[in-house]
Amino acid sequence: AVSDTMNIQFKSKVKEVCKVKGCWMVVELPEGEQAMIRFKDYGFFMPSDIVNKEVILNGIAFVEEMSVEDQRHFAKDAGKNSSDISKINTPKRTFSFEASGVLVPN
Repeated sequence: AVSDTMNIQFKSKVKEVCKVKGCWMVVELPEGEQAMIRFKDYGFFMPSDIVNKEVILNGIAFVEEMSVEDQRHFAKDAGKNSSDISKINTPKRTFSFEASGVLVPN
């Protein structure tokens, strides 16, 4: 469920990218927080070699409750082992972002 959405543009450092096909990434936020970034209409993907690079994101920010099933899916995509994945057993409140565009500087 989406609530309290904001249209914003911001710059952040990439912490993680989907190892399967670049269909999501995690970026850092202030105070040690992180945001899960997905791409509008599944319309584009990120290269896997941009971890620790700064990117500029444009889109919609929101808070959501991520299901256990989705958390496990993303953990698998990130290359986590089955032991770590099996420890995911409660929904988690997350900062999320649907990007309509991402600028990856050279």
